[in-house]
Amino acid sequence: MENNEEVKKLPFSLKSVRNILLIIFGGSLIFAGGYYLGLRKFYVETNGYPKVHIERTLPQTKEDLDFNLFWKVWDMLSDKYYDKNKLVPAKMVYGAIKGMVSSLGDPYTVFLPPAENKIVQEDLKGSFDGVGIQLGYRNDWLTVIAPVSGSPADKKGVKAGDIVYGIRDLVKNVDVKNTQGLTVQEAVSFIRGVKGTSVFLTLVREGVQKPLEVELVRDTLDVPSVAVDYVGEDGKTAHITLTKFSADTETEWNSAITDLLTHDFNGIVLDLRNNPGGYMKGAIDLGADFMDQGKVVVVEQTAKDKTEYKIEKLGRLKNRKLVVLINGGSASASEILSGALRDNNKTPLVGEKSFGKGTIQEPEEIENGVGLHITIAKWLTPKGNWVNEVGLKPDYEVSDNSDTTQDEQLEKAISVLQSL
Repeated sequence: MENNEEVKKLPFSLKSVRNILLIIFGGSLIFAGGYYLGLRKFYVETNGYPKVHIERTLPQTKEDLDFNLFWKVWDMLSDKYYDKNKLVPAKMVYGAIKGMVSSLGDPYTVFLPPAENKIVQEDLKGSFDGVGIQLGYRNDWLTVIAPVSGSPADKKGVKAGDIVYGIRDLVKNVDVKNTQGLTVQEAVSFIRGVKGTSVFLTLVREGVQKPLEVELVRDTLDVPSVAVDYVGEDGKTAHITLTKFSADTETEWNSAITDLLTHDFNGIVLDLRNNPGGYMKGAIDLGADFMDQGKVVVVEQTAKDKTEYKIEKLGRLKNRKLVVLINGGSASASEILSGALRDNNKTPLVGEKSFGKGTIQEPEEIENGVGLHITIAKWLTPKGNWVNEVGLKPDYEVSDNSDTTQDEQLEKAISVLQSL
C-alpha cells in the first residue's frame, strides 16, 4: 500500500455501505428528469411505449463540447431515412446513450432501458421465466459464467465457460449469428422469454472442434440462495450450497444457519461453485459468520482512495472447520468471500480456478424504469490481490468429470475437511 493513499476503514454495517453489485458515459448529463445533450433537451416518458419530447435549449456544461455532428446525423436520418416507422425518438435516444456507454469498453458499465432493467431486477429477485444461464464476458466473448442447477440449460448440458456465439428465436424474430458487440443485458433479453417457448444457442466449447447448437425450452425459475444437506460417510458434514448473493440471501442464510446450529455436525463445505455473485454486501455479511471481529473482508479501491470493509459482529461459525468449493462459475461476490476466507483464516479452496471478476458496479435507478450500472471501483482481497481476469487458484485442484455420476470435487472437499 502506498503511503500517500488514504485508507478508509469502515465496518460493513454502517449506512455508508452501498448496495453495490458485482455482477457482470461521457459528455451528457443525466438529471432533472431528462437527458441533456448538446443544444436540445429530451424528456423521456414511459407511460406505455416511451415518448421523447425535444426542445432546443442550451444547458450549462463544464466542457466546451460540440454536438453539432450528432444533430446533423439526427436531422439527416429524420429527413432521408426511407422507413419513417423505424425513426422512434425514444429508441434513438436510448441507442445514442448506449453507444456512449459502450465506448468505455467496459462490459459491466451499461445503460439499461426499462425492459432490460426489469430483467436485471428479476434476476436479483430470483424468480423469472428463462433457461437458467448466468452470462458475463471473458476475453471479449459472451460466456456462460454458470448454468443454474436444475434449469433447462443445466439439463441440456450447458457448461460454465461455454462461449455463446449465436442466439436464435423464430417467434421473437431474433437471429444473432455473432454475439460480439452485444451487451450482457441485450443477450439476456433475447434468451429470456415465455415459459414453454424455445431459444436456440450456438455454443463454442473448449476442446470441441465444431460449434454446438442446443435448443432450450424456457421454464419458470425460482432459485433459492441457500440450501443445506448433510454428506460424508457419517452424514455429519454440512454441505451449504450458496447459489447467488441476492436481496433475499441474508434472510435465507440466517434461517439456514439457525437450523444448522441445532444439528450435530463436524465441519462445513461451503459450495460456491457456479455462484456468479450479486450484491457485495451479501459477501461481507456472510463472511462475518466465519471470521473474527476486526478482520478485513474486502478492499474497495477507486482512483482516489481505498476503503476497507471490516467485520464488527461475532461469527456464529468461526470455530467450525471449513472448506470452500469453487469453479469457473464462481465470480465476483463469491470470489470476495472465498478470497477473504483464505487470506484471513487459511481456509482451503477446492475445485477449479474461479472466473476472475474484480470490479464493482453501482446500480443507479434513474427514473421511469431506466437504469445505469457504473463500474465505480475494483476490489482486492484482504492481502491486496486483484483477481480480475485471473481468478482464484484453488489449493486443491480437482476437475469435474461429467462422465461420472460422482461429485469428485465435493468428495475431495470432504476429504480435505477431515484432514484439518
